[in-house]
Amino acid sequence: MDRKKYEFTGETRALSSTTILHRIRAVIDIPSAGVNAGDIGGWIESDSNLSHSGNAWVSGDAWVVGDAHINSNKDFIVIGPIGSRNGFTTFYKNKDENVCVRCGCFSGTVDEFLEAVQETHGDNRFGREYRIAAELAKAHILEED
Repeated sequence: MDRKKYEFTGETRALSSTTILHRIRAVIDIPSAGVNAGDIGGWIESDSNLSHSGNAWVSGDAWVVGDAHINSNKDFIVIGPIGSRNGFTTFYKNKDENVCVRCGCFSGTVDEFLEAVQETHGDNRFGREYRIAAELAKAHILEED
């Protein structure tokens, strides 16, 4: 890789005593993401969370942490507002190429998420919404073009 597409701004945000997020700034144009050099982006824990290649971008107050690795815009999807929280659920590809989920206080694999949904909501409206969202996310993230 010859060129980085973002840099850290120096602004940080502590999620916990062990997790520090860093705000990013684009250093090149990323036309397919609607990003211009100089645009302020969202938050990442480390360079391993967002690739310097590809067209992926983290924007606004979005954050990427832990083992999440975003290489292209196809590596994640945010769906909402849905479910019992009427909130947004983020599905993403981790470093092991598995689909993972952040939904409220839940964080884990999509299979663990679906187990928790079944246990908590069964076949009610919220359970159906979460299951449909998970299927859409898997198709978006894992299916080849």
